[in-house]
Amino acid sequence: MDQLKINEMAEILHNARLNSTAIGQFSANMDEFKRADAYSIQEEGIRMREKAGEKIIGLKMGLTSEGKRKQMNLDAPLYGVLTDKMQVKDGGTFHLKGSIHPKIEPEIAFMIKSDLKGKISREEVLEATEAVCPCLEILDSRYEGFKYFSMEDVISDNSSSSHYILGEWEKDFKAMDLRSLSMIMKVNGQIVQEGRSDAISGDPVVSVIQLAELLAERDQYIKAGTFVLAGAATAAVALEPGMEVSLSVEGLSDMSVNIEE
Repeated sequence: MDQLKINEMAEILHNARLNSTAIGQFSANMDEFKRADAYSIQEEGIRMREKAGEKIIGLKMGLTSEGKRKQMNLDAPLYGVLTDKMQVKDGGTFHLKGSIHPKIEPEIAFMIKSDLKGKISREEVLEATEAVCPCLEILDSRYEGFKYFSMEDVISDNSSSSHYILGEWEKDFKAMDLRSLSMIMKVNGQIVQEGRSDAISGDPVVSVIQLAELLAERDQYIKAGTFVLAGAATAAVALEPGMEVSLSVEGLSDMSVNIEE
């Protein structure tokens, strides 16, 4: 795919997000849509956001849980980019205005203190991690329906990223078994999703390893000072006004976000 077409598709998605207007899937009208082209579209869309004053501060993995893959009918992990303007404070309010069809899911995040490049080990990830925290990610899609997209459509759309809420960072995590943490998401005090951290790639640390490998394919890496959302432990839940969504992760501080029109 030539750069002109990449720029055109990135601009269509960029405007769909700004105008809160869903569009048709690109793949429906394309004979060939390569994954590398999809990531190029994603990167161009992020450059547009940077030109508007946003700063890249994090990365996210997607489709890391069996529940999420079944929900979206996709079968491989992917990644997206997170900026400072996408953050909602813990205990704060997310306004639905400006969204198309937002959903929320429970995750674990890693704060990375030193560069992680290429093929890395679990021990290297843990050594490079300064802290971990619970996280709620708000997904949205600029496509109609928000269901059964191609991988290339999802990647182009920055892997359906919308916003995120980070809980309190925990630096004393070395004794925790990050593979077996109970994760409970509630809406207005009622459990809506429940799982364990091993639903995230079998081990959320493995998700960070997978991210480094995916980035290496683009001659990129996880930079020091970046945080990584490891992916969801359960399927996502659709957001509606009046919700208080809370997350409890074993060994970490509870967190929440309020949903308003």
